[in-house]
Amino acid sequence: MKKNLMSVLILALVLVNTILTAILAIGIIPSVKKSNQLVETVASAINLELNGANGESAASVPMAQIETYDLENEMTINFKKGEDGKDHYVVLKASISMDTKNKGYKSYGKEISTKASVIQNEINSVVSSYTYEEFRDDQQAVQDEILKNLRTMFDSDFIVSVGFSSVTCQ
Repeated sequence: MKKNLMSVLILALVLVNTILTAILAIGIIPSVKKSNQLVETVASAINLELNGANGESAASVPMAQIETYDLENEMTINFKKGEDGKDHYVVLKASISMDTKNKGYKSYGKEISTKASVIQNEINSVVSSYTYEEFRDDQQAVQDEILKNLRTMFDSDFIVSVGFSSVTCQ
């Protein structure tokens, strides 16, 4: 009789546990769905921000419509003094990639060589605001800042990237 009573007690506890688990699941599922929707909304907003922050990037423009202009002169630029207190400089040759289908290209692109000194001045001012260590560790950040400043200067995003074809730091 004791074994039978224990079996009935265990069966009752299993049923109660199953019922409570079902109630708990029914109560949690709607809030989990709402949380998933919130996460999807935030993720899509972040994705839009990452993709639309700087207009078109060179990766999104087909190679057939990119024209590259190499600045003719090598530039020697002094860096901002770093922690070591020594003078450092860079010798670099820069190039600009432009989207030939962009409206700004029609205004500035064909005569970009006449603006070379203004572009070199902008590159000089951006690079000289970095220390040797900052430039060495993250050249891409320097190129991105130059790109942003050139787009602001020309009031157009026809310039899709700025590159350094040769860089010598000391």
